[in-house]
Amino acid sequence: MKTMTSAEVRQMFLDFFKSKGHTVEPSQSLVPVNDPTLLWINSGVATLKKYFDGSVVPENPRLTNAQKAIRTNDIENVGKTARHHTMFEMLGNFSIGDYFRKEAIAFAWELLTSSEWFEFPAEKLYITYYPADKDTYNRWVEVGVDPTHLVPIEDNFWEIGAGPSGPDTEIFFDRGEVYDPEHVGLKLLAEDIENDRYIEIWNIVLSQFNADPSIPRSEYPELPQKNIDTGMGLERMVCIIQGGKTNFDTDLFLPIIREIEKLSGKTYSPDSENMSFKVIADHIRSLSFAIGDGALPGNEGRGYVLRRLLRRAVMHGKKLGIQGKFLASLVPTVGKIMQSYYPEVLEKEDFIMQIIDREEETFNRTIDAGQKLIDELLVNLKAEGKDRLEGADIFRLYDTYGFPVELTEELAEDEGFKIDHEGFKVAMKAQQERARAAVVKGGSMGAQNETLSSIEVESEFLYEDKTAQGKLLVAIQDDESVDEVSGKAQLVFDVTPFYAEMGGQVADHGVIKDAEGQVVANVLDVQHAPHGQNLHSVETLSPLKVGESYTLEIDKERRAAVVKNHTATHLLHAALHNIVGNHALQAGSLNEVEFLRFDFTHFAQVTKEELAEIERQVNEVIWQSLKVETVETDIATAKEMGAMALFGEKYGKNVRVVKIGDYSIELCGGTHTQTTSEIGLFKIVKEEGIGSGVRRIIAVTGQKAYEAFKDAENTLNEVATLVKAPQTSQVLAKVTSLQDELKTAQKENDALAGKLAASQSDEIFKNVQTAGSLNFIASEVTVPDANGLRNLADIWKQKELSDVLVLVAKIGEKVSLLVASKSSDVKAGNLVKELAPFVDGRGGGKPDMAMAGGSKAAGIPELLAAVAEKLA
Repeated sequence: MKTMTSAEVRQMFLDFFKSKGHTVEPSQSLVPVNDPTLLWINSGVATLKKYFDGSVVPENPRLTNAQKAIRTNDIENVGKTARHHTMFEMLGNFSIGDYFRKEAIAFAWELLTSSEWFEFPAEKLYITYYPADKDTYNRWVEVGVDPTHLVPIEDNFWEIGAGPSGPDTEIFFDRGEVYDPEHVGLKLLAEDIENDRYIEIWNIVLSQFNADPSIPRSEYPELPQKNIDTGMGLERMVCIIQGGKTNFDTDLFLPIIREIEKLSGKTYSPDSENMSFKVIADHIRSLSFAIGDGALPGNEGRGYVLRRLLRRAVMHGKKLGIQGKFLASLVPTVGKIMQSYYPEVLEKEDFIMQIIDREEETFNRTIDAGQKLIDELLVNLKAEGKDRLEGADIFRLYDTYGFPVELTEELAEDEGFKIDHEGFKVAMKAQQERARAAVVKGGSMGAQNETLSSIEVESEFLYEDKTAQGKLLVAIQDDESVDEVSGKAQLVFDVTPFYAEMGGQVADHGVIKDAEGQVVANVLDVQHAPHGQNLHSVETLSPLKVGESYTLEIDKERRAAVVKNHTATHLLHAALHNIVGNHALQAGSLNEVEFLRFDFTHFAQVTKEELAEIERQVNEVIWQSLKVETVETDIATAKEMGAMALFGEKYGKNVRVVKIGDYSIELCGGTHTQTTSEIGLFKIVKEEGIGSGVRRIIAVTGQKAYEAFKDAENTLNEVATLVKAPQTSQVLAKVTSLQDELKTAQKENDALAGKLAASQSDEIFKNVQTAGSLNFIASEVTVPDANGLRNLADIWKQKELSDVLVLVAKIGEKVSLLVASKSSDVKAGNLVKELAPFVDGRGGGKPDMAMAGGSKAAGIPELLAAVAEKLA
C-alpha cells in the first residue's frame, strides 16, 4: 500500500477514472441548487440526481467527482467515534446508462489493488453483497476475490421511496486484530457489529430498478437505463493509507488540531478521551466551507445548523481552557489543507473569518445569558420544592443555547439537584429521529421518463428571432410519441424562437400557426427535454402532424417585459457587489413579466441608504445606454474575461458571456435588451429576509417602475393634503412640526398623569395588608393609561410602604394590571402570571416589576381578593 497525502489520494481517484473515459465533475456548492428537498448537499450523487432520473442527459455518460458534503443527523457522535464527521468528501464514479456491474467491479478492484494505483493488499479487502444478487458475487470472483472474503448482507439494497434503486456491494478494509481485541473476526462484518477493524471504504450501487413501494421488491420493473452510483469516503481512505487510529489522525485534521494545541496549551493524543480537539477540528471545516458557499449562521434551516456547530465548537474550546474568541483563527489552516482542490476557502478567507468572529462574539454574550438562565431555573425549582432537573430543560439549554450537557449537569449537581438523564436521552432521540426523517425525505430521485429520454433529434433555439418556420419533429401525448396530436401535447421543432425556462428567466408564450396563417395551438410553457431540446407544452386548436412545418410566433410584449427584468437583474447583481460587498452571491432569481426577484447571501438587512444607492446606481447605468453584448466562447476564455457564473446554472464547454459596458460581465444563457436604455427605469419595491443569511430584493422596470413611482407620488400628495402642506416639498417640515407638537402634548399629558397619581397615592398607599411575613398593597385605581400605573409604582418605590404592590385599573374596555416587588421571595413576573387570568389576561416582566393586560373588568374584585392567598 502506497504512502500518500490526502490531496494525492483524491487526485489518484479522479485520474484513474479520467483514464477510463470519465468526465471529472467539479465539486458543487454545499448549498443545494434547485433542489428544495435537501438542506445540504449530503452525498456525491446529490448534485447528479437530474442525470439519474433522466430529466437531463449528460454530454458524457461516464462521470467522476470529489464532492464536499454535510450531514448533521449524528452530530452528537462527532468526536466520540473514529469516523463521524459533519462535513466530509465523497469520491465517486458514475455511469448513466453506459457501463454496469461488469465494468464497475473491475474498475474498483483495479484501482484498489493494482500496483499502478492504490496497491492495497487483496487479502485485506472484504466485500459484502445482496444475497439475491448472484451476478455481483460471480463478478467479484471473476476479478480475483477469494470467495471467503465475500459476505452476503440482506441490507445491501439501496432504495429511498419511489425511483431508481438496486442492490449494492460494499468494500471493507481489514485493519487487523489490533482493532479486534476479543478476536471476534469476520462475525463483526457479517452481523453488522459496530467495530474499528473492518472499515467500509467504498459502496457501489447497481441502480437497475424503478422502486415502487406498492409492490414487492422482487417485482420492481427494470430501469430503461441502468446506472452506477458509487461513494468512497476520502477521510476513511486517508486514515487507512496514513495509518491513523481515527480519521482525525491524518493530514486532513492534524494541522488544525496542532493549532488548537497552541491555543489551549493542551496536548492532543489519539488515545485521549478528550473529544474537544476532534469536535473543533471537524466543525471549523464545516463552518469554513459552508460559509464560503454562501450559507450564514441563523435561527432556522441551514443557518441553525451552522449556529449550532459554531456554538458547540466554542463550548469545547472553553472545555480546553481557551480564553476569548478563537475559531476564526483556524480558518486559514483549513484553507491551506484543502487549497489544492478547494482554493475558494482561502479566496474567501477574510469574509469567512469575519462571519465566524462576529457570530462567536455574539455567542459569548449568549453564554452569559444562558448562565443566568440556568441560575434562574435552579432558583425556581428550589422555590417549588423540587430537587430534580428535568431532561427536557437540560435538552433545551443544550439545543437552544449550546450548553454542553455536562456543564448543565455539573452546575445542577453542585446545587444538590438530581439529574433526569433518561428524559434528556428521550428528547435527544426525538430530535435525531426528526433529523434522520428529513434526510430520508430528501434522498429520493424522480422516476425516469423513457419517452422524454429517448428524444435525440436536433433542435436549435434562435436567440434573435421572434418568429420562425419550424418543422415538427416530435409530438408527445399521454407520455407516448405520436404522429398527430390534438388537445394538450408536448412538441419539439427543428428550430424555435421560444425560450425554454432557465436561469430564472420564465419561458416564452405565444402561438403556432399553420400554412394559411391560422392559429392551431397556444404555447403555454417551454422546458428543456433531457437531451436539451426546447419542449413546447401546448393546447392545440386544430390537429398538428409530425413532419409538417408551422410558423412559431412568441408573444413579443411578454418577451420585451421579461428581458428588461432579466437585464436589470445583471445590473442589480453588480450594484450589490459594489455597495453591499462581493459576498452578496446570487442564491436564486426569477425574471417574470411583471417584476424581477433576486435572492442573495448577506448577513444583515440592507439599509435604506444602501437600497437608495443601489437603485441610483442601476438607473445611472440604464441612462448611460450601455451596449449589451453577447459573446459565445469556451468556459476557460470566459473566466479569463472575468465573467461571473450565475447561481444554479450548468455550463458546458461553450458558454454565452453577457457583457454590459464595463459595469457587468456574467455567464448567462438568457435573452436581454440590446442596450440598457431599453429598460427605461428601475425601482426597488421590497427588500426582505427569506431565510438564514439570505435576503431578497423585488424590483420592477419600465412601465411598472413608472407606476410604482406614481403610486408613491400619489401617496405623498394625500399626506400633503392631510397635514395641510401647500406643496409636497413642504411635507417633511410639516410632519416634523406636528411631531414636535405631539411630543409637547405628550409631556404635558405625562405631567398631568403624574399629578393625578400623586393625588391618589396618599389614599391608595394607606391600606397596607399582611400575608404571612409579607406586607402588600392591592388596590383598584383610576388612571388614563398604563403609564398612570407606572407613575404610581414609581412613587411607591421611593417610600418604604410595603413589600409588594398590586394595582389594577379599567382603561376603556380593557384592564391593566401592575405588580411590583421589593422582596427577594416574590418575583413580580411570576405573581402577575397568577393574577392575570382573573381578568382574562396574561403578561410578564422582571422580578421587580411586571404588567399584564386583560379584558374582563368584572374579575377585578376577585383578583384583588386573591392577592393575599397567592402571597401566603
